[in-house]
Amino acid sequence: MKTVEHFDFKGRKALIRVDFNVPLDKSTFAVTDDTRMRAAIPTIKKILNDGGSVILMSHLGRPKEGPEEKYSLKHVIGRLSELLGREVKFANDCIGAEAVEKAAALQPGEVLLLENLRFYKEEEKGDPVFAEKLSKLGELYVNDAFGTAHRAHASTAVIAQFFPGGKCFGFVMSGELSSVQKVLNGAAKPFAAVMGGAKVSDKILILEQLIKKADHIIIGGGMAFTFIKAQGGKIGKSLVEDERLGTALGILAEAQKRGVKIHLPVDAIAAEAFDNSAATRTCASNEIPDGWMGLDIGPRTEQLYKEVIAQSKTILWNGPMGVFEMSNFEHGTKTIALACAEATKNGAYTLIGGGDSVAAINKYKLAEQVSYVSTGGGALLEYIESGTLPGIEAVEK
Repeated sequence: MKTVEHFDFKGRKALIRVDFNVPLDKSTFAVTDDTRMRAAIPTIKKILNDGGSVILMSHLGRPKEGPEEKYSLKHVIGRLSELLGREVKFANDCIGAEAVEKAAALQPGEVLLLENLRFYKEEEKGDPVFAEKLSKLGELYVNDAFGTAHRAHASTAVIAQFFPGGKCFGFVMSGELSSVQKVLNGAAKPFAAVMGGAKVSDKILILEQLIKKADHIIIGGGMAFTFIKAQGGKIGKSLVEDERLGTALGILAEAQKRGVKIHLPVDAIAAEAFDNSAATRTCASNEIPDGWMGLDIGPRTEQLYKEVIAQSKTILWNGPMGVFEMSNFEHGTKTIALACAEATKNGAYTLIGGGDSVAAINKYKLAEQVSYVSTGGGALLEYIESGTLPGIEAVEK
């Protein structure tokens, strides 16, 4: 794996694909979570410390028809300048005359941020002409945007061909790849995968892959009720995918055949409505009364899941155990987060992957107490499913 460590950037311009798709305040446009920006700083500083200059390109949000004020990357300049401790220049376009002029004039130690790539439809279409125009701005290409590596976009996959001898991964990408490869190919046993979230359909492919790798698969969140109903349980009006009942049974059968233990909730916190102030009760997960819905795992399940995690040497966690955004239904997710932190302290390797799991780890201020927190939810899942991604293949060619 070629990384920025393999290059000396002195006197050279590095064109870096970063993932600055960060949340902004709706009224002030201030950055409300700079996690992805902070993740990119070591790569940028390595190049600057070598004596090189940096041209940053990213997308922000999903603009529909060309430029939109709320999706302008100019809103991140202030925070980025603070993080780098130096002024960041900005080009009001990513391929126009201003971008070309400012990139050409860039001196060693300087940083230029280009305007949102997705203001051009060609970016998402993977247009080679657009990619070539971008490529002319720098001498070396660095992909450090793991969160977008599963997209065959112009700036993530197509552009790399224009840098035949000068392309590599940044520290975010190399860290992500090393961590997931450690889990998938070098996992210390027992290996427990904790899968949560709403739908079985979102996790079918990843479950099929994990059954080949894991010793234990812990299931929580809304997706658990599809498994429970498939086995004949009563789930009230809990979330369920009736069209996936057969799929759920197939996953259970395949796991049994391979000797993989699938753990389903034995009890649940049920509510009369999808509302934090709704009446609640604890009941068996396969005996939820009509009119009630399971919104979190129950205390017995928490204890069982904690025990499995405590006995594991490798843990992958993707997806919450309940509606953790609501205080009355966050306890199961918080328990898993704390269990992962405790397991890490006791020597286990813990990889937290996926938007909601990362949000939970950050909510409970446990990011420093687990082994690795992935910045790319969808990309991580697709990498586990397929073993590679377009943005990775393009750099490794």
